Amino acid sequence: MECIVNVQVNRAAPASVMPETRITKRIGIALFNGFALPGAATIVEVFQAANDFTSSQRGGTRYEVCLLSASGGRIASSSSVFVWTESVDAHRLTDPFHTLFIVGGVGVSHALRDERLITWLRRAYPRSESIVPIGEGRLLLEAAGIAQTAGNDSHGERMGELTRNAPGNRILSECVNPLRRALAVVQEDHGADVARQIGNWVAPPAETQFTAIVRKNASICISEQIQASARWIEANGDRQVSIDDAAQVAAMSERNFLRRFKMEMGVTPSEYLLYVRLDMSCRLLAETNLPVDKIARRCGIGSGGRLSKLFRKHLGSTPTEYRATRRPAVKAM
Repeated sequence: MECIVNVQVNRAAPASVMPETRITKRIGIALFNGFALPGAATIVEVFQAANDFTSSQRGGTRYEVCLLSASGGRIASSSSVFVWTESVDAHRLTDPFHTLFIVGGVGVSHALRDERLITWLRRAYPRSESIVPIGEGRLLLEAAGIAQTAGNDSHGERMGELTRNAPGNRILSECVNPLRRALAVVQEDHGADVARQIGNWVAPPAETQFTAIVRKNASICISEQIQASARWIEANGDRQVSIDDAAQVAAMSERNFLRRFKMEMGVTPSEYLLYVRLDMSCRLLAETNLPVDKIARRCGIGSGGRLSKLFRKHLGSTPTEYRATRRPAVKAM
């Protein structure tokens, strides 16, 4: 049974509507019959959400997303969902792409024999600021004679940290996570807070054993002062935090703050800070390949040994065992 989806992508608004200071960046997504739909859909969602989030801003950046294939028209994903694409020939003389994603999929073996697509990639390469292959997409770049020059982008790299290579400051990196790379572009243009909100909307973070405690700060039963202090603790959980600083955020004396926080949150500020750090550690273990020691340092816990002790106490397992249960396919770096 065929499923046909008409994917709507953003176009630049007419000049009469778009403020003069608005910048439009063109995002290309190269597809072929048998492409992997989830990766392409994620990229479209991120940039659509970014346009929605910033639609009321005067100025800033807006994204024009183009779905491309060799001949254009309707093409099928590996899951038999059809999307409508533009022909690569229609983009020979248009403005260059800020980022060009090369999507992978089971149909790559046929795409490698598509000379029109391969030739177009050779032309698009020098005119694109960033080229990002996803999965088997790197095979298409290799077929086009475009060398991999900037190393792999691991899950553990800081979002938005891109390696640039000479000449021309182009970026070539193998991207195993289309969500992370698309968010990196948004973060560069709109900041980490907008990118974080979009990331949570497109792919809500998985809950951990500590999520309910950490999210309690958003409850309507919690006063604004305690909510503000709890959010401040979350935002600064990766560094040394003092009770006095948190109390100042709540505009309370330290004694009153300790009493109110315990009464409203059900835990002391020190316990809350620990749960914030453990929640952060659980997410990094599940979502990245970072070594345990590095995760401990990033989460303000200090060392892998201390993190292991905390995991055994609160979860009854080691960080490595926790990672194995959440990401059985993860390989040690």
